[in-house]
Amino acid sequence: MNLHRPINSTFRRAAGFTLLEIVIVLGIISILLGGAIFASKGIMDNAKIGRVDSDFKTYETNLMQYRTLAGSYPTTQQGLKSLKEKPTSTPVPRRWSAIMDKIILDPWNNDYIYSFPGKKNATTFELISKGPDGQLGTADDLSNQDE
Repeated sequence: MNLHRPINSTFRRAAGFTLLEIVIVLGIISILLGGAIFASKGIMDNAKIGRVDSDFKTYETNLMQYRTLAGSYPTTQQGLKSLKEKPTSTPVPRRWSAIMDKIILDPWNNDYIYSFPGKKNATTFELISKGPDGQLGTADDLSNQDE
């Protein structure tokens, strides 16, 4: 009885992958990765918009604290830097303290635009992010006075 059988060619072929099979698998993997990257772009955009909302709340809280100390909100000219440095232009607040260590930028590394009174609601301030395109006055701008 011969226990050593010769290995036939079909067994050898089935033991490994052909170049064509490897190329097909790599193609499928690249398609899946491309879809995942494309889908994550939308998630990142939504996260940045969420961060803008969070930044608006931070600034709103700090500006209310400024108003409590100074008696009014900073003027448009004094801007958000008045939360970090005492304003030297009128009206110079009698009571003032640094409320923020640094002025935060929007998620696209642009300054937030501050104006008082606001354009949409003149009784309070307005904060604007220029949005992803970095251009003021376009459809992607975000304001704390938006509904």
